[in-house]
Amino acid sequence: MIFLELLKKYEIILASQSPRRQILLKEAGIDYTLAPKIDVDESFSKKLKKEQIPLFLSELKADAYESNLTHKNQILITADTIVWQKKNMLGKPKSKKDAVEILKQLSDNKHYVYTGVTLTSLKKKISFFSKSTVFFDKIRKDEINYYIEKYKPFDKAGAYGIQEWIGYIGIKKIKGSFYNVMGLPIHQLYVELKNFIGYKDN
Repeated sequence: MIFLELLKKYEIILASQSPRRQILLKEAGIDYTLAPKIDVDESFSKKLKKEQIPLFLSELKADAYESNLTHKNQILITADTIVWQKKNMLGKPKSKKDAVEILKQLSDNKHYVYTGVTLTSLKKKISFFSKSTVFFDKIRKDEINYYIEKYKPFDKAGAYGIQEWIGYIGIKKIKGSFYNVMGLPIHQLYVELKNFIGYKDN
């Protein structure tokens, strides 16, 4: 039996308002329901670095949604993505000025994208992460302003979406998963879901 058919026996619940994550699950053929939005305090210790941050936050979200699970065939997916550069996390821009400064920092430089994902059921919980290295070409100030005005990337870590215009014209190469940079390492998630439910490849 193909894995996707077996997966239909489970209720996959995505606890994310990110349209990119929703699209990636759908395009991978994974049927899911969207969990209602819950406000989660996403504070974390400054001692956490790199992948520790999105792993902590994905588990924090899982803890917030876990009480909504009511039967054994439900699997909850929570995730968080951060951009990391020069020992600092670059979050979502708070303003246009902030977005400009972030993109100027990424220009002609490399950075790392980490996504932490947590799978939760009534019986168990597992977490994993994906890392991608992104190399930006030099981006002109007018290109940065055009992108921000047209695409308004204020809901995106690092102030950009790789699947948008700036990704087409600004990114020279990537090491790692492209989809991880979009917000969900979908291949790795597919493999981890197989392991989570005990599916064996023939």
